[in-house]
Amino acid sequence: MMMQPEQVQQIIADGLPCEHLQVAGDGQHFEALIVSAEFVGKTRVQRQQRVNEVLRQLFDSGELHALSMKTQTPDEWSAARG
Repeated sequence: MMMQPEQVQQIIADGLPCEHLQVAGDGQHFEALIVSAEFVGKTRVQRQQRVNEVLRQLFDSGELHALSMKTQTPDEWSAARG
């Protein structure tokens, strides 16, 4: 069965408190914009590891193949939007 962007979004939301979360994808490859206060003080790699932890079961089961993510703190997101 193909994963839907909404399912991936829900799993991230359940595992990580997000200020803003957007997931798009075609069932194979997904893109996510994840804004969380948990990312404050963390490197890009640490942020991605944190998200990967939340999605580990999906990666392990092969349900989720590829996720490219943009991780931002609320301040970064706010600044990016001007």
